[in-house]
Amino acid sequence: MIPAPPLPEWLAEQLPETRYRVAVDDVQLHVMEQGTGRPVLMVHGNPTWGYLWRRVIAKLASTPGLRLMTVDLVGLGLSSRVPVHRLADHTRWMAGLLRALDLRGAVLAVQDWGGPIGIGAAASEPDRVAGLVIGNTVLMPPKPGFRPTAFHRFSQMPGLSDLVFRGLGFPQRWLGVAQGDRSSIGRAETRAYRWPLERGAVAPLALARMVPDGPDHPSVQSLRAVAEYVEAFGGPAEIVWGTRDPILGRLHRRAARLLPEAGVTLTPAGHFLQEEVPGELAEAIRRVVDRLPA
Repeated sequence: MIPAPPLPEWLAEQLPETRYRVAVDDVQLHVMEQGTGRPVLMVHGNPTWGYLWRRVIAKLASTPGLRLMTVDLVGLGLSSRVPVHRLADHTRWMAGLLRALDLRGAVLAVQDWGGPIGIGAAASEPDRVAGLVIGNTVLMPPKPGFRPTAFHRFSQMPGLSDLVFRGLGFPQRWLGVAQGDRSSIGRAETRAYRWPLERGAVAPLALARMVPDGPDHPSVQSLRAVAEYVEAFGGPAEIVWGTRDPILGRLHRRAARLLPEAGVTLTPAGHFLQEEVPGELAEAIRRVVDRLPA
């Protein structure tokens, strides 16, 4: 383990005290954790970092026997920066983290890009993940003839999207517009999400461009592997969904078809549901843990 970079005091007081980086191939991933026992690994998406899970961690902190962990995706938070982003690489790095930490019987909780990346890693390390908690994410390739969202169509526009994402700090300055309750991400939260991206903001645009815009997009093959793994998954699973998510709000049925035995909790939250319904996510994690053998 490698010491993690320092946090400003106003931010450190909101997060777990145990922080470190783990070297995987040519990158380092920033991990925060507290507690001991069964690992619960929480993976965020674009353009956030492990801070997104802090309220869920706080809800679970009093539950004994849990090792609560969150990891920053490469390019975000306090993990390494890279010039090029591919879903296959992110999956490989996350699988390397599972090995490096020697996680066993873990519960994997995911949202946004954390879904394909975390579950893609589990597919390559099938003995390490025993339970799943799925929040607003995508678990399969898009259907033929699909139309990307306006957000993702814009991200594919060279020049203009570079200016807006990299020059104006989009979308991390305006995350509240994706919420059911826009006040759930106010000035204090926006400051926390912007802070690590002051070191470089390549990843938000690169991760937006990782979303397929056609059947030949490089991410499609990795998404097929994710769908196959989830469809065959035999462990306990829960789905918690924010139906007011302007990007993924309607896709909970696709996740439920892949996991027909999973419990489904629909909420009026938006895209970053960890900020709005941390209690529902914490309860879903507890239910999955309770169904696992000791």
